[in-house]
Amino acid sequence: MQPTYLPWMGYFGMIDSVDVFVFYDDVQFVQRSWQRRNKIKTANGWTWLTVPVIECFGQNINEVRVNNDINWSEKHWKSIVHSYKKAPYFEEFSPEFGEYYNSEHKMLLDVNLTFIKAVCRRLGIKTELILSSELGVDGSKTDRLINVLKKVGADRYISSPASGCYMENDKFFNNNIDLFWYEFSHPQYNQLYGEFIPYMSVIDLLFNEGAENSIDLIRSGKEGSLRRETSLL
Repeated sequence: MQPTYLPWMGYFGMIDSVDVFVFYDDVQFVQRSWQRRNKIKTANGWTWLTVPVIECFGQNINEVRVNNDINWSEKHWKSIVHSYKKAPYFEEFSPEFGEYYNSEHKMLLDVNLTFIKAVCRRLGIKTELILSSELGVDGSKTDRLINVLKKVGADRYISSPASGCYMENDKFFNNNIDLFWYEFSHPQYNQLYGEFIPYMSVIDLLFNEGAENSIDLIRSGKEGSLRRETSLL
């Protein structure tokens, strides 16, 4: 999957479901995407946190530079503190996350990977993490994906259902790779500010539930989440 900014809990459920997780970092950057933004819950509903970037058309994700002329990291951290300082587990995570926002990151990829790896450590997720750009594969679309899977020795591939519209499923079968769809069932958990809102950044879960409860909730959401593809559509 593409490395995203402050991913939601289902993203970590995906990482926790596999032996090897490949960050697709050498595909084209999309300006209005999860690659550079995500949602947090505030007293007035949810809001976006968006990383400003210096974009050149056609760049890959791993080539996108952060626009640090804009003081975005301080603003993001202030928004997070304002929204979550009364959450029961805020103090558990605030030193590490505060340091994360106090550090300068030049590349968007670094912004995203630093956070994702830190959360995996706190949740006890030990999946091997790899960058697709380090694998030296070629091809496009499904062919390239198959080449990535072969490079890491995979015999099963777990995909988001949203990817189904452009993948050629028969190519997985022809290469003896089982295809599964990951259909995460979003659990409810304790939240500040009234009615539950799903699909927030994982920090909403962590600040409200703590590390131990968070991984239990993530794993409860991914129980029965894998649907095996049996057709050649």
